[in-house]
Amino acid sequence: MSSTNTIPQEVQVNNSSTLFDFVQSVSKVTAGTLLGVTMLTSSVVAGGLVGLAVSFRNLPDVRVLQNYVPTETTHIYDIKGVPLASLHDEANREVVSLNQISPHLKRAVIAIEDSNFYYHKGINPTGIVRAFLANLETGSTVEGGSTLTMQLVKNLFLSPNRTISRKAAESVMAIRLEQILSKDEILELYLNQVYWGHNLYGAETAAQSYFNKSAADLTLAEAAMMAGLIPAPEDYSPFVDYKKAKQRQLTVLKRMRELQWITPQEEAQAKKQTLLVGKITSFSSSRLPYVTEAVVEELSERFGREAVLKGGMRIQTTIDMNFQRMAEKTISEWHENLYYQGVYNSLQNGQIALVSIDPRTHFVKAMVGGADYKTSQYNRAIQALRQPGSAFKPFVYYAAFASGKYGPDSTVYDTPVSYPDGYGYYSPQNYGGGFSGAVSIRTALEHSLNVPAVKLGQEVGLNQVIEVCRVLGIKSPIEPVVSLPLGSVDLTPMEMAGAYATFANDGWHSDPTFIVQVTDSQGNILLDNTPKPRLVLDQWAVASLNSVLQGVINSGTATRAQIGRPAAGKTGTTSSERDIWFVGYTPDLATAVWVGNDDYTPLTYGATGGTIVAPIWRDFMLQALDGKPATSFKPASAYSKP
Repeated sequence: MSSTNTIPQEVQVNNSSTLFDFVQSVSKVTAGTLLGVTMLTSSVVAGGLVGLAVSFRNLPDVRVLQNYVPTETTHIYDIKGVPLASLHDEANREVVSLNQISPHLKRAVIAIEDSNFYYHKGINPTGIVRAFLANLETGSTVEGGSTLTMQLVKNLFLSPNRTISRKAAESVMAIRLEQILSKDEILELYLNQVYWGHNLYGAETAAQSYFNKSAADLTLAEAAMMAGLIPAPEDYSPFVDYKKAKQRQLTVLKRMRELQWITPQEEAQAKKQTLLVGKITSFSSSRLPYVTEAVVEELSERFGREAVLKGGMRIQTTIDMNFQRMAEKTISEWHENLYYQGVYNSLQNGQIALVSIDPRTHFVKAMVGGADYKTSQYNRAIQALRQPGSAFKPFVYYAAFASGKYGPDSTVYDTPVSYPDGYGYYSPQNYGGGFSGAVSIRTALEHSLNVPAVKLGQEVGLNQVIEVCRVLGIKSPIEPVVSLPLGSVDLTPMEMAGAYATFANDGWHSDPTFIVQVTDSQGNILLDNTPKPRLVLDQWAVASLNSVLQGVINSGTATRAQIGRPAAGKTGTTSSERDIWFVGYTPDLATAVWVGNDDYTPLTYGATGGTIVAPIWRDFMLQALDGKPATSFKPASAYSKP
């Protein structure tokens, strides 16, 4: 670090404007005492403070500042670098090095707060005496005497109470700190630590908020205004009282001119400069709150929540802002449409969730946790465990294909059957009743027949079906009950979208994530989620399943999901219409959409995944894939049958 431009070398500082209110704490002094204080020399004061050090052996160890890193704001971006949110705990701060701060700001702060900064050893006895006399003469606090070093140790280690003991401790610790850190290191810490009002900590964050620019680019006029805020930032803030802020700026400029750190011409020019005041940024909300909370949750599991909020991370997410806006608009419009159609009984109880994943990377491209975050912060996309109904069947049919005993044209029987279930017998029924007799697997899945799915589950083994779910990344509890093939299990939309994305990617799987990369504020990589796909499924079985699930859209239960290009998917409707789904995909994008009531009450009679949810999926996918060339799924003939 260098202070080459901080204070001109030709400046000879013969007096001090620093503030030190240590002795002002003494409320009763005699005239004789006052005379004695005024005659104290620097060496006597310094010697007295050294003596005090003996009484302060239990003070905090300032050596920790040799490796101290201030808490810093974390920033979240979309996959293209578009800012999404800023996260911080009690302090909104950007940490920058001293050479990234305007020389004007360094000079202005030192001039008004501690013009002897580069000459004293932590305390300024001359300033102590002058402050004491000024305060005694007026009967109030008009001057202090704290050096920048003393202010720093006070802010980092000590309480704000103005007491003799605290001031003495402050002085001792300042002397200690000057012995272990250079002046530039102390100034850098100070400028990154100081509070500038409106929850803005550090020069960089304050400059961005007040003037819409980096601290490195501050002009003399802007730097003087910022330096003037330090004693009472909210009172002097240009956001609160521009006239008062301007008066403080003139005071700083005058002091800099008196010290001969600027010329009268520079002072006059700075006074005339029109200042572009920015806006308060500390309390702005996230642009994508559902996404932001999901990102924080994922990173907190790895680094801890405190590190995420205070660590100054730079988080590149997988979210594509364009996709996200399409998804939010689609959900918002359909939410109102479904309410007015009577699908659910209230705008708040009835909900929609959507998750869209790139199958090639398993990066989440868009995620909507509910119809309106302002009315409900519950993220149904990643938190709501709901039964998928028939949307679970592809896991069963894949297991059948992977066994090598079945293919899309194999015959299964849609005929009455009963199984003992511990409470008697379970007899699966088709939606709408009736049986179709001998049918192909393709027909059974395209028309979502229940009985063949239950029979296949028993044939291949429910534990094998559960194992398929596990390799597809589904972690929710699953029990091998007879009705499992019909979706009698609670899963999240995220789990469904991630699993189907592996079907779309020919059996190659990566763990779904919201995070591409995380770095610290210096650019050091903390987390790199470059996809490392693993082939977890039999590719002939996947290709066979993709072929059948294309038929679901082309001629089966999801004809309302047709988007004019090859696409596969499956509807899901639970008993009593409590949950309705459509999960579908192209080779480029896999999307799960769920609709239901938060209180688990049934939707309107006759609501199904094919009639209600498939059109929502189609609406989003048409927007998301607009302008992108259509791609086809690989045929089963490209692979060997197991």
